[in-house]
Amino acid sequence: MAFPGSLRRQPANRGLVSHCTHHHIVVFLLTFFSYSLLHASRKTFSNVKVSISNQWTPFCLNSTAPELRPYELWNSSHLFPNAEEATLFLGTLDTIFLFSYAVGLFVSGIVGDRLNLRWVLSFGMCSSALVVFFFGTLTEWLHFYNKWFYCCLWVVNGLLQSTGWPCVVAVMGNWFGKAGRGFVFGLWSACASVGNILGAFLASCVLKYGYEYAFLVTASVQFAGGVIVFFGLLTSPKEVGLPELGADEDSVVEEDANRPLMGDDDADDDDRNYSIQAADTDNQPKAIGFFQACCLPGVVLYSLAYACLKLVNYSFFFWLPFYLSNNFGWKEAEADQLSIWYDVGGIVGGTIQGLISDVLQKRAPVLAVSLLFAVGSLFGYSRSPNSKPVNAVIMAITGFFIGGPSNMISSAISADLGRQDLVKGSSEALATVTGIVDGTGSIGAAVGQYLVSLIQESLGWMWVFYFFILMVRNYLL
Repeated sequence: MAFPGSLRRQPANRGLVSHCTHHHIVVFLLTFFSYSLLHASRKTFSNVKVSISNQWTPFCLNSTAPELRPYELWNSSHLFPNAEEATLFLGTLDTIFLFSYAVGLFVSGIVGDRLNLRWVLSFGMCSSALVVFFFGTLTEWLHFYNKWFYCCLWVVNGLLQSTGWPCVVAVMGNWFGKAGRGFVFGLWSACASVGNILGAFLASCVLKYGYEYAFLVTASVQFAGGVIVFFGLLTSPKEVGLPELGADEDSVVEEDANRPLMGDDDADDDDRNYSIQAADTDNQPKAIGFFQACCLPGVVLYSLAYACLKLVNYSFFFWLPFYLSNNFGWKEAEADQLSIWYDVGGIVGGTIQGLISDVLQKRAPVLAVSLLFAVGSLFGYSRSPNSKPVNAVIMAITGFFIGGPSNMISSAISADLGRQDLVKGSSEALATVTGIVDGTGSIGAAVGQYLVSLIQESLGWMWVFYFFILMVRNYLL
């Protein structure tokens, strides 16, 4: 697949340093950790799948079961007769979450461009934390197990969690211009991987007390983070009297540093009205429509390609700890801790590849080369031996070549697409474009999670990895 657009040369580092203030640092950290907490609560579910599966099926082979749970009582109240059906339902829950998440992303992007980004983000974090608490903690405390109730809660959770990514990308796009965007957004987009690591760490620490406490801890931390965001996040430089992006460009250097990376070379360089949340309502730009955003150059192409890549990336996210426990027989807590290395590789990959794209002034070639290596790393990881050190190394390499490009598309490239010359007159487009790209990717990921459970049950894990290789190859076509 051909990737649209090339990046013109610009003095990225000089422009980046000259515009950085302590407000930029605070915004960077708050948006970084707000999305990290959202991902940590998602990661909890994948980290405790083995425990949940055991809880939802009979303990026929457990010698303590007759003493703690009489067989007749338990046999009449469990959800599934065997672990295979429980695993299939867990995959169904992943699919339900991602479908509702995808639908929510399309809506949240539009809402984020029309309402206060801080309010939308804080509401999504706090309300999602409550849903996670009901799903994993309250139901276990009350010994209430119902498939339809779980499905309904996970639909609501997907809708609420979808408020996160469009809002944080839009806020970052308001504060950070084109200068060094590949590096800044590459480093910042590690928030998802850091959230995965945080979620795995918290879950493994309290899992011995019961999986419900893993949900309790992550939900509590996320709720507290939503409160902090509500009182502390600045959505635009204009809120503290700083000039908007493009407003203080008095030199050619600064104009080039803030020129849209995906735009045409002959387009007009006047980039006023960059702030999505402009305080002056008289001069506030009109928000772009959904179909107008879809028609922007590169949006549909990158969205469809991202659907293939996010399918693979989220399959690792949802199924990696379960795969390690199921395939190698490792303890669930050990599998949770080992799965961190995939996210470590994604953090390093996103940062380095973003920096390289800044130096080359092109994103697409960096993505293509990385994904070529990703095919080899997937093939190698599918044949990883029963050795934790070897598995961790290959896992980190796989994360480098898959997580890195995924981070770049969902952050830096989405920001490029939402800041094109074509939307200068209605610059309220960044959250909408981000929602379209990530929403389309989530639809692909949603379909993939159900397919992973079906392929694994019918053909085994090796064919799951062949499926991943096919998806990455489709991305490159």
